[in-house]
Amino acid sequence: MNYPAGIEQKIAFDHIRAWAACYCATAAGKQKIYEAAFSTSFDEVQRQLSLADEMRACLLMENNFPNDGYVDASQCLKKLRIQGLYLDVAELFGLKQALDTVHAILQFFRKTKEGQYPALKLLVAPVTLYPAVMQRIDAIITKHGAVRDDASPELLRIRRAAAEKQAQVARRMQHILKHAQAEGFASGDAAISIRDGRAVIPLPAGNKRKIKGLVYDESATGKTVFVEPLETVELNNEIKELGYAEQREIIKILQAFAAFLQPYLEEVTAATDLVGEMDFIRAKAQWAIEAGAVKPIVCPAPQINLQKARHPLLEKALKKEGKTIVPLDLQLHRDKHILLVSGPNAGGKSVCLKTVGLLQYLLQCGFLVTASENSEMGLFGCLFIDIGDEQSIENDLSTYSSRLLNMKYFVQHAAPDTLVLIDEFGSGTEPAAGGAIAEAVLDCLVKRQAFGVMTTHYTNLKYYAAATEGIVNGAMQFDVQQILPLFCLETGVPSSSFAFELARKTGLPEAIVKTAEEKAGSRYVNIEKNLRNIARDKRYWEEKRQRIRQTGKQLDDVTARYQNELSELQKIRKQIIQEAKDEAARLLAEANRRIERTILEIKEAQAEKERTKSVRREMETFKQQLQTVIPTDADAKIARKIEQLRQRQERREQRKAEKPAAGTAEKAPEEKPLQAGDKVRLKGQDAAGEVVKINTGIVTVGIGNMFINVPPGQVERISGNEFRSLQKSRPVISTPAGYSLSQRKLNFKAAIDVRGQRAEEALDNVIQFVDEALMVGAGEVKILHGKGNGILKEEIRKLLRTVGGVSSIADEHPERGGAGITVVEF
Repeated sequence: MNYPAGIEQKIAFDHIRAWAACYCATAAGKQKIYEAAFSTSFDEVQRQLSLADEMRACLLMENNFPNDGYVDASQCLKKLRIQGLYLDVAELFGLKQALDTVHAILQFFRKTKEGQYPALKLLVAPVTLYPAVMQRIDAIITKHGAVRDDASPELLRIRRAAAEKQAQVARRMQHILKHAQAEGFASGDAAISIRDGRAVIPLPAGNKRKIKGLVYDESATGKTVFVEPLETVELNNEIKELGYAEQREIIKILQAFAAFLQPYLEEVTAATDLVGEMDFIRAKAQWAIEAGAVKPIVCPAPQINLQKARHPLLEKALKKEGKTIVPLDLQLHRDKHILLVSGPNAGGKSVCLKTVGLLQYLLQCGFLVTASENSEMGLFGCLFIDIGDEQSIENDLSTYSSRLLNMKYFVQHAAPDTLVLIDEFGSGTEPAAGGAIAEAVLDCLVKRQAFGVMTTHYTNLKYYAAATEGIVNGAMQFDVQQILPLFCLETGVPSSSFAFELARKTGLPEAIVKTAEEKAGSRYVNIEKNLRNIARDKRYWEEKRQRIRQTGKQLDDVTARYQNELSELQKIRKQIIQEAKDEAARLLAEANRRIERTILEIKEAQAEKERTKSVRREMETFKQQLQTVIPTDADAKIARKIEQLRQRQERREQRKAEKPAAGTAEKAPEEKPLQAGDKVRLKGQDAAGEVVKINTGIVTVGIGNMFINVPPGQVERISGNEFRSLQKSRPVISTPAGYSLSQRKLNFKAAIDVRGQRAEEALDNVIQFVDEALMVGAGEVKILHGKGNGILKEEIRKLLRTVGGVSSIADEHPERGGAGITVVEF
């Protein structure tokens, strides 16, 4: 059982319900939104998530999914279970709309491909529609909700008779009105009016006796009266009687339909219930599209592995202000099941806590979560939360008393499948006593193996977490130079509260801050100072390591590019040389023929023998000069350059291999077990990817946009160059020989227009465009997709979030296209 009773208000899940309910078209759908309950059943949670995720994909990718006609007809059908009751015309029209919608939904899923939307197809499979029912309704009601004239022969006769009588009245009234106007009884612009369903003629009050008839009404001023001539009274009476007869006949038709529907009532009720269920699922999917929520990997055992998690309500509020939210990465598993978060005030600790609680509650209520699709979330038996002030004058509870009651409940009921969330752990009383009690409670939760996320400022809890198995410290990062919170969670180290720094920033006099530091004591100040130094140094080295990685990657890319370009240059040069030699050989052969002819002519002229020998020697000399006319210095230079690059690469690989040798207990590279981030290849295949995570006996490998689980024996580690080589061996668009990077940069356009394209075609074009942009080193590109319903924009941005190297995705400035253009920065 979740604790306390108002847990949904504390984590703001009630706001999510109201947000999603806005997308419901029926009362049944809204009721299901507000009745969605926290579930501990793995099968039920998976089913609800699959339904919402498939509907989300359906709304994004399908243009012909039925989105209209969602009418709740379940309540009116309950009337038919009582003998003698029937549906009125409006209720029958609502039933028609609901059944038409169900029919359209069933037809849609029958036309989809096999294996597509399996959970939704399983949901609609039991629903049966009887054509006879729909045909009977269509025979009674028009598409506009009116009873058809031919709903029965008697109704047709009555309406025809009424139409004839009304025509007679109209003709007679027009005759009387024209006569009155001609005699001056009525004004020239007078027209026939209707009063109480009867046709009357407006006359001046002084002329009301000029026409024999009944006075039905008069104007507000009393100057005009409305008279029904006696000649039409009988006809109007007959029309009114026909109207009563029409209503009696319609009731007979509706009663006959109610009797006809009795054998099909259960099936029709099930069909109308499907409308409410689909409205409920559709509302959750539309909420997920707006909030950017997806389906994570769900596990039956308790665990949390959130990647790029966002608080949906905070993100929505920040978007209105033109700001972006900082995503959260957080892991809790059996070995490290409690996270103790420290950091400065207003640094994001409470937001981190509430994000974990809200996303877990969303998941177990069947809602998609605002995190990466690679996130893994398990199921918990219950959630315990202590957030905010629970003081109560009526119950004589102070703030700390209410917190102690919460702690009492937690230590009594915590279990290995419990998730405990506590904000400002230990606060509310004297720090020494509060910290000691909090440490004792934390020790009890650790022994009970409960999962938890707690925020605190107490140093003794940070020390306890550092020295205790099962707990991990976490720090909300802080920019010491700018005195600004970064709202980014870093696990493994505690954080300072930066109280004195924040005091200085807010303008508190320096003398007061100095006095406070002296009163706090050197030990406390030194601890805080060391924590700040650790945070600053860690941040510095993280940034430096990242820069080194980027530089190394750029160097590898440049080296590989130079090798390819030099190899291509050598091929082209050899081709040119061969063509030159062939041309030289042709010229040489032609020269030989000419010289032989010359010699023949000399002989025929009986020339001197020595002269002939001289000509031949000159010919041989000319031949040798032609054969050696192409210098080989360029070939030698290219070969030397390639050899230098090869040797440089070998030395770099050798240095990488020597690094593990520094630790004597470390295994040789080829024996080192697989780790997350290693490049691997599937044995017997050319498919290469990167290890995402390793569980017992299973390795998760990311290949492109796909993740697969395989045993460790089916993959082998490969080098970075081999990985890039396999990546390059994928089918790519061929380019002419010699089409260099510089030419690509010159021809590259930093914008693409995918308006009017289908989603699959647009996504293919966008990924090729982004690959080209990354290749030429573009800093920013623009994708013109138009506004429309935002479906294509959402799919493109979802794709861009999976591309490495993308630093930000945003709308263009409103004056230059706004939401119709996505600006991507690398």
